[in-house]
Amino acid sequence: MNTIGFLGAGNMGAAIMKGIAGSDFAADTELYAYNPTAAKVDALAPFGVKKCESEAEVASVCKYLFLAIKPQMFEAVLPKIADAVTADTVLISIAAGIGMDYIRKMTRPDAKVVLAMPNTPLLLGAGATALATEEPVTAEEFAVVQEIFGSCGMTAVIAPEQMKEIIAINGSSPAFIYLYAKGFLDYAAKTGLPEESAKALFAQTLIGSAKMITDSGYDLNELIHQVSSPGGTTLAGLDRLYEGRLLQVVEDACENCTKRAYELSK
Repeated sequence: MNTIGFLGAGNMGAAIMKGIAGSDFAADTELYAYNPTAAKVDALAPFGVKKCESEAEVASVCKYLFLAIKPQMFEAVLPKIADAVTADTVLISIAAGIGMDYIRKMTRPDAKVVLAMPNTPLLLGAGATALATEEPVTAEEFAVVQEIFGSCGMTAVIAPEQMKEIIAINGSSPAFIYLYAKGFLDYAAKTGLPEESAKALFAQTLIGSAKMITDSGYDLNELIHQVSSPGGTTLAGLDRLYEGRLLQVVEDACENCTKRAYELSK
């Protein structure tokens, strides 16, 4: 029986709990959660989540403990669970910038830690989560964590030292993509196109383009070329994107994102 607990029951934590509840291993899982606003945990009762009365309580009853709280809360919360964390507890942090060494410093020196960077599409079961770990976490324990996040989307394993750089790629990038989408939909509104039709067409184009990236077998340059007829409309638009240094702007955005992650790191 897997005992899985959550410190925090906000949007991301709640989405993971709902994913677990609907997964194949739900029958062999007990879910627990603590949140200062108890109503957030109460709302998860239909998914089999049991409410705990304190941070220490949820830590004491669970082998897998999700630290689903904001980075700035770690300093206050981790000391409250330190005595309840055992050599068998697996701590899973979804907070940007929080490192393994800091979690061990605040709990126990030999704590088992997994770092995770999910993204908000996880709320719809379509998340993309980067995962990193190291000993003493066992392969079997890490497989459980992968299965948990896999119930809400897909996962990829990276090195712990790359967890700050990955934030721009999958953690923050949905916001960048939404801003890009806003430009297209603002143009649609400006030209009088029907809002719902434009939104549906552009959203499906994003979905289809993503499938082309993952499934077509073509690299990005080839995919761009396939859409770009000589002297056509696409090249006319691409010329303006290149003139606006779109690729450099994206790189700058990613670097700013990573810089902030290091500033938040502990």
